Amino acid sequence: MNVRKKTGKRNGKGKKRLWGIWAVAGLAAAVASGLAAHQLLFARKELPAALPDELLPAYMEHIQRKEYGEMYEMLEVQASGRISREDFINRNAAIYEGMETQNMKVSVLSYDEGNEKVTYEASFDTVAGEVRFENEAFFRKKEDGYRLVWSDAMIYPGLTSADKVRVSELSAKRGEITDRNGRVLAGQGVASSVGIVPGRLQENGRKQSIKRIASLLGNSYKDIKRKLSAAWVKEDSFVPVKTLPKVKELDFLTLQPDEEALKEAKRQQELLDIPGVMIQDQQVREYPLGEAAAHLVGYVQNVTAEDLEAHAGEGYTANSVIGRTGAESLYEGELKGQDGCRIFIAGPDGSEKGEIACRAPVHGKDIKLAVDAGLQSAVYGQFKQDKSCTIAMDPFTGEILAMASTPSYDNNDFILGLSAKKWVSLNEDEDKPLYNRFRQAWCPGSSLKPVIAAIGLDAGAINPYEDYGNVGLSWQKDNSWGAYYVTTLHAYEPVILENALIYSDNIYFAKAALKIGAQKLEEALLGLGFGKDLPFEISLSRSQYSNTEAIETEIQLADSGYGQGQILINPLHLACLYTAFCNEGNVLMPRLTHRQEAGADNWIAGAFTAGNTRLVLEGMKKVINDPHGTGYAAQMEEVALAGKTGTAEIKVSKDDTTGTELGWFVAFTPDKTAQRPILIVSMVEDVKGRGGSGYVVAKEREVLEYWFGKNE
Repeated sequence: MNVRKKTGKRNGKGKKRLWGIWAVAGLAAAVASGLAAHQLLFARKELPAALPDELLPAYMEHIQRKEYGEMYEMLEVQASGRISREDFINRNAAIYEGMETQNMKVSVLSYDEGNEKVTYEASFDTVAGEVRFENEAFFRKKEDGYRLVWSDAMIYPGLTSADKVRVSELSAKRGEITDRNGRVLAGQGVASSVGIVPGRLQENGRKQSIKRIASLLGNSYKDIKRKLSAAWVKEDSFVPVKTLPKVKELDFLTLQPDEEALKEAKRQQELLDIPGVMIQDQQVREYPLGEAAAHLVGYVQNVTAEDLEAHAGEGYTANSVIGRTGAESLYEGELKGQDGCRIFIAGPDGSEKGEIACRAPVHGKDIKLAVDAGLQSAVYGQFKQDKSCTIAMDPFTGEILAMASTPSYDNNDFILGLSAKKWVSLNEDEDKPLYNRFRQAWCPGSSLKPVIAAIGLDAGAINPYEDYGNVGLSWQKDNSWGAYYVTTLHAYEPVILENALIYSDNIYFAKAALKIGAQKLEEALLGLGFGKDLPFEISLSRSQYSNTEAIETEIQLADSGYGQGQILINPLHLACLYTAFCNEGNVLMPRLTHRQEAGADNWIAGAFTAGNTRLVLEGMKKVINDPHGTGYAAQMEEVALAGKTGTAEIKVSKDDTTGTELGWFVAFTPDKTAQRPILIVSMVEDVKGRGGSGYVVAKEREVLEYWFGKNE
């Protein structure tokens, strides 16, 4: 504690201080006995502060140390209203500790000896900010020295024994998450808080009523009984039991009201029919897109003890929420804001008498994502029955337009309170709705062929016009491969790069990989971000070209040429690599948040030469626009598209004939003048027997029709 005296004079008649006499006597004794100088100073320091202007700072220092008993020992109890030791300690502890008092400082301004009055300035920090005031303290001289005449006004001027000091939290509003057009993805909503007023329960049928409530809410009877038995509960208390979705009138104004809304309305009406049940509006975090954007937006939950420990000093309290997943977690620091606090004096009737300190809340910052909510919903609508993931981005700015993973879950369930049964169901579902597929790395199959083509062209290993010759539907380099053959689906002539892209020829790209060579392919893929973290806000799995540090065999190298072998790639990474075909060989930096400037940032400048990307692009245009192209089903009359299909075989071994397949389709607008540019990558699991990549092409075609305004 810092103690300062702002005056060196007394208001009395200039009497010498008693401690001055003691100091002289101590000095003489010290000299006589030959004590060292430091012993002398130590002796002076230990002498008691005998006068009021010295006693007051000592009293205040006890506050800093929470030594309320020592403070009481300094009082003239009779003149202090005969307050008991216990009441004094409880009163001071409750107020000072309730305000979280720290850094107590006192400055003595003057001392009036005649009236035994000390005028002082006190300041200290609280949970609501600094408190500073001038005050007066009175003393009585007793046989054993001066004693403090205490009253509640010593704590704060104007405070009386009948008053209470209240600490009120001023909650900061959590920032909203919106899409590029301002549509809310996470914001403030209203839910229905179902509660019980104990005194209104029917006395005779109390147990039956609680059981009925438990049944309708999916709670246990014991859980509700425990809540009703809490120490704070009175007969007229509203005891919250569960939060349910708000049933809005809008839900019933349509010709065909939503079936779930009708069921919810019926349930809430049945609850209200039970005497003692009330339903109140409650503000909650709301996710309007629900399942369509759950993996991207994420959700918040109440903080735990572990959270408070991990984020100590960051402004979290037991009533705070914290982002658990997705953008809610990613931008937690910006979204959460800083709660404020107010300390005030309340009179006996509860009315406010005055403010002691106030720290205004700082509301959270809104986050605008580059995502388009309509496109996000369209993607989810097409793929919600599949195990899939989709990335959509602007191929000329790198802005993310959609990121979806299916099947999904409703993030609103985590706000309303997920039942144990629902949590188990989500975790045990074999389709893994909680699993975020767009964060993982997958076998790309033929969707990687344009990248391999660009690598081979830049390395000089591929001559785009060289005819590799029609060898049928299976091929091996030589007998050293044993029984292993590379297979393809279509025979065509001439076997040149453009046709190999159109027909998605595995054999051509296996030969191309062998021409490139393992070392050069590894170096090229490393330069394209394989084995590295993507420069993106969300943490994603790294792409790889091998399970080890190298491509080990010729067969593995050949398989790598058409996206098999041990190659795995994250869907966003693949989408980024495709931006090179729209930007003269530059791979763009992906960007999740929206910004007014439409410019792009390069992730890998000059990843490929501009001429070679244009050459590969011509082949990808024909993949969609040539009748023989594997992506022809996505061809659109009024929109120029390019792209590539891919079907990846997932096998336990080379001899496995029961393995599944992943279907891929990448489509994009290669023209910078396109009105609504887009690059979209979709991957669907288990497409074997369902049309392979053709299944994905048909689904993505529907999304593209929505995006270009043909199917609003």
